[in-house]
Amino acid sequence: MPLSLLEEKFGDRALASEEIERLSHAAHTHRLRFKTILMIVFVVIFSPVGNVLLSKGMKDVGPLDFGTYAQFAHTFQKIFTSPYIWLGITSLIVFFVAYSVVLSWADYSFVQPASSMAYGVVALLGHFALREPVTPLRWIGVLVICLGVFVVGRTPPRTTRHS
Repeated sequence: MPLSLLEEKFGDRALASEEIERLSHAAHTHRLRFKTILMIVFVVIFSPVGNVLLSKGMKDVGPLDFGTYAQFAHTFQKIFTSPYIWLGITSLIVFFVAYSVVLSWADYSFVQPASSMAYGVVALLGHFALREPVTPLRWIGVLVICLGVFVVGRTPPRTTRHS
């Protein structure tokens, strides 16, 4: 809304300027919340997926044996030719970039608890992708974590002024 229209509405240039600043701050806060949530979604997905892929790759490789140089070379070759391990590394790089980016503008005290939703994804992936048993007590723990994430998610991503 142009300043002249706001001046007419508020009857004062100072009040109109305050309204513009308030609207600008509200728009900035909305953009910050959206991009923070988007990056946290990346963190919550790519960290557990990367770790599950690494776990799958290492289970396929089997027990590591570094007794002799030949065993070391064979183990090294098995590890670094596994597509699961490379996909896991790639997923963890995406996680690291998203985590670094979100920490550049949001409070750590918001990001870390919110990204804890990844524990729920870990339990789901462990159960369904790796066929690991997840006990009822562990599911309750995941539910408690998710409830905590919900509480933290209702607060602003940044409580400090950005310089």
